[in-house]
Amino acid sequence: MSTAASAKNGTWRNWGGNVAARPAREVTPASVDELAAAVRKAAEDGLKVKAVGTGHSFTSIAATDGVLIRPQLLTGIRDIDRDAMTVTVEAGTPLKRLNVALAREGLSLTNMGDIMEQTVSGATSTGTHGTGRESGSIAAQIKGLELVTADGSVLSCSEKENPEVFAAARIGLGALGVVTALTFTVEPIFLLTAREEPMSFDKVTSAFDELWAENEHFEFYWFPHTGSTNTKRNNRSAGPEKPVPQIQGWIEDEFLSNGVFQVAQWVGRAAPGTIPSIARISSKALSARTYTDIPYKVFTSPRRVRFVEMEYAVPREAVVETLRELRTMVERSGLKVSFPVEVRTAPADDITLSTASGRDSAYIAVHMVKGTPYQAYFTAAERIFTAHEGRPHWGKVHTRDAEYFAGVYPRFGEFTALRDRLDPDRRFQNDYLRRVLGA
Repeated sequence: MSTAASAKNGTWRNWGGNVAARPAREVTPASVDELAAAVRKAAEDGLKVKAVGTGHSFTSIAATDGVLIRPQLLTGIRDIDRDAMTVTVEAGTPLKRLNVALAREGLSLTNMGDIMEQTVSGATSTGTHGTGRESGSIAAQIKGLELVTADGSVLSCSEKENPEVFAAARIGLGALGVVTALTFTVEPIFLLTAREEPMSFDKVTSAFDELWAENEHFEFYWFPHTGSTNTKRNNRSAGPEKPVPQIQGWIEDEFLSNGVFQVAQWVGRAAPGTIPSIARISSKALSARTYTDIPYKVFTSPRRVRFVEMEYAVPREAVVETLRELRTMVERSGLKVSFPVEVRTAPADDITLSTASGRDSAYIAVHMVKGTPYQAYFTAAERIFTAHEGRPHWGKVHTRDAEYFAGVYPRFGEFTALRDRLDPDRRFQNDYLRRVLGA
């Protein structure tokens, strides 16, 4: 999976291809001091500032016509504290590089999302998450962070140092400043056994609470136009290590899940009437398998088919009803949906604008392949999600605004008040933040 395209004619585009911007200039700082200087210079020139990672957000959260900061030189591990079991890492470090580096040190994050192309700061600032009964998002594993604020000063934040900023900036949307370093809790590397198997939609929804309670990490994909899902259960294991054999892994994860799936998407886009038949075939293409490996090799998967995505967090107790309403909508609407629907969970956390803030949550993600009209499907899905007080992923397509968020986030006012204090002149403002946070 490649990163965002940007260089042609000074136009930046995100990975999904649905967002573009023309910044006045781009800056690639090699140090925190250089980054702080770039923020001060932008203020002198009357320009807004946004930092961008690999462009994996489907919203315009990183778009700007001002100064676009690229953190790719701010990479690598600053420090490993084995007594505290933490690692401090530069903000521009891709999750992929962090995972590999930690594994070499015999360490691992506790939980992670299913792709690892994003930078650590981009992933955490938008609330990227995996699935877990008791372990939360990547941001929930942050123990400290460093932030360049609107006046160019550098702020260190933790539960003890600037705690009110720490509470919000772990998922800060780029609205409070530019994150330059993050300190994560880590643990000795461990093994996970993954059990993947097909299951009917009716069975997985009727047994959802049991499946969630019995597994440390449970998720599934539902194939619209079918009654089929593919489930995945990840649990810690004493071993032995038994990874997917290389040839089998290539066939299932590359050839089928990416290569054949891409061809199926092309066919479906050219002839939408074939999508239900393709979905029925696709839902039966992957067979059951069990394997045991280190965390990042179990949690993450290659995602080479480009798409556009909407994802909402609903209260966990509402997920089955929400899914059933989504299925009914697809069946009655005449829509042709070629991409599976992904379902995951997260425990409640204490991060101000986390989608799991204050409540156990379940995530429902809908997708359409890049280049396919998605508005009708996403609009209908969003209507269902918001009826259940859903909270949209900050980096994925949605139409909600500050008025809506004030109603579904009890601590929304805390965040906007902190923003008023740290960025009164709205140096980090853009159209997206104006919509979701207010002026």
